[in-house]
Amino acid sequence: MNVWALEKEVRIKHFLLEVIHRYGENLFSVHELPEQYRAIGIFKPHEPELSAYIFTFAQNTDKYGIDLYYPIAQHNIVGENENLSLEQLFSVFNIHFDLVS
Repeated sequence: MNVWALEKEVRIKHFLLEVIHRYGENLFSVHELPEQYRAIGIFKPHEPELSAYIFTFAQNTDKYGIDLYYPIAQHNIVGENENLSLEQLFSVFNIHFDLVS
């Protein structure tokens, strides 16, 4: 994924660069969501039904939000994880995707 080629705000690019730094370039794919400059979808290619929506709109300065999507829609967690620091974001992200950073 060429982060710099994406039409996204700097904080979204920063998040993606940190994903690559922590987990390598090929573990995740993105839904670019071109109509949403301040958001991106991310998933593992072999498990696309488990995904996350990372966003910076309606958040405080230098904060992120993350919505979590599961194979069973009733389990989705939307609107519960907002105004997170980057480290808090990765804490939720790691649990969601069963990762260790």
